[in-house]
Amino acid sequence: MNKNEQLRTFLLNNAKRLTEEWYDSLDKNSAIGVYASTDSKVIQTLKEQNYEFHLYVCNVFVEDEKDFFKAFEVWINKIAKDSEHARTPVSSVIKEFMRVRKQYCDCVDEFVRNSKDKIEPKLINEWEEHVIRIFDITILKFVTAAEDVATIRLRAHQELIHELSSPVITIKKDVALLPLVGDIDTTRAKMILENTLQQCADKHIAHLYIDLSEVVLVDTMVAHQIFQLIDTLSLLGIKSTLSGIRPEVAQTAIQLGLSFTNIRIKSNLAQALETDNK
Repeated sequence: MNKNEQLRTFLLNNAKRLTEEWYDSLDKNSAIGVYASTDSKVIQTLKEQNYEFHLYVCNVFVEDEKDFFKAFEVWINKIAKDSEHARTPVSSVIKEFMRVRKQYCDCVDEFVRNSKDKIEPKLINEWEEHVIRIFDITILKFVTAAEDVATIRLRAHQELIHELSSPVITIKKDVALLPLVGDIDTTRAKMILENTLQQCADKHIAHLYIDLSEVVLVDTMVAHQIFQLIDTLSLLGIKSTLSGIRPEVAQTAIQLGLSFTNIRIKSNLAQALETDNK
């Protein structure tokens, strides 16, 4: 067994000890996020994740770096997606990577001291440089993966917010209401168009009331999007009724040359519903 394989075996045999020493040395007073948890299940999972980390990293001394990271990135991505780590500041996670890196450097020294054979200083330096390089790459890969996960979650939250901001509420079997509230910018207007069409199709809506009484401000592009929604609904065979349209919104539409000729309009939602129920 060569020296690299011996070092790997030494690290592997000490993996559980490294995990326990790492967790015991956590500064519980200043710890944040997952590292501050007092939940026994979270703590157990954290230790298992750290132990699994060692099972991967000890192989770096006997594997090609490219092949090593191909397997190790599975663990990195899993930690980046972990809900407990997601609520932990990235700076705190990096700090723990650095503490574990110190453990590995100390372990290499321990292995050298306990070795029965003389180990060349050149090889020792190579091991220490390798540890530093591998941890630096690991930290970079984790930060990148964490940013990707955060971006995906943020986009999902934004889409949910937009969807909730344009809910198609079923009034009866095939009749629904779209109450629009607040400022509508171009981005939200596009989301409203897409979400409304999808929801109307999913709910088999035949008549949609669009209430604008709580819409404070729209620009020319938004007014165009609203009229485009009405036109598209018409093409799908869905009748639409506008209610609560403000004078400034109407004025913007007229300036755009948008016609109200074929659009059912009521001054408020109550009047619209009352008229159609007669």
